[in-house]
Amino acid sequence: MTNTRFLILFDLDGTLVDPEGAITGGIADALRNSGLPVPSPDQLRQMVGPALVRSLIDIAGIPEHRVDEVVAKYREGYRATGMALSRPYPGIVSAIQQLKDRGHLLAVATQKPEWLALELLGVQQMAGLFASIHGSPADEREAAKLDGKRTIIAAALTAHAGTYSHAIMVGDRSHDVHGAAANGLDCLAVSWGFGTAEEFAAANAAVVVDSAEGLVRYLDARVKQVSGTVVHGRL
Repeated sequence: MTNTRFLILFDLDGTLVDPEGAITGGIADALRNSGLPVPSPDQLRQMVGPALVRSLIDIAGIPEHRVDEVVAKYREGYRATGMALSRPYPGIVSAIQQLKDRGHLLAVATQKPEWLALELLGVQQMAGLFASIHGSPADEREAAKLDGKRTIIAAALTAHAGTYSHAIMVGDRSHDVHGAAANGLDCLAVSWGFGTAEEFAAANAAVVVDSAEGLVRYLDARVKQVSGTVVHGRL
């Protein structure tokens, strides 16, 4: 029987951890404290996931020369209170542990700055569940230049090359789906984050799951599907 050890890459905000009040409220506070207009609640939700610099410019319409100021204020507040306010989604820690116990490799691929992702997962006592954590550069301007999540996912695949038989991405936004596809992977979309059914359909997500338990069931079924078969290309 062919080895079916999966490398399962997880997005962070909106997939593993519920950051809504911490991120949307933090961005709103940073803009308000900078004397800048605060976007609508729907626009603030759209800003969860992509690089913060790009969200501030493209969604909030912040002048580029004010971006560094807003980012600094946001990061200060997020580290002071936001990380502690964030919470793992219901059942997700148990699901991650089950997948790990099955022998799969688990890693994080997020557009959050890598140092901050490590800090957040440490605060949430989840860092030890993952073989590696991959994120954006510490320089927010450099992070905004990345091609969505393509580069971050590619780095995770390279880090574990030769140690798994199949790989899949798990995320809650279209850029997770597109970044996975750019690396030849399918993306399993989760409905509890910040994406919409229309967004997932347009991006061609492989499947949408509604619970952490459903996530494990789907991945178990995927392992059975490929067990004993050499699969090339997309999962």
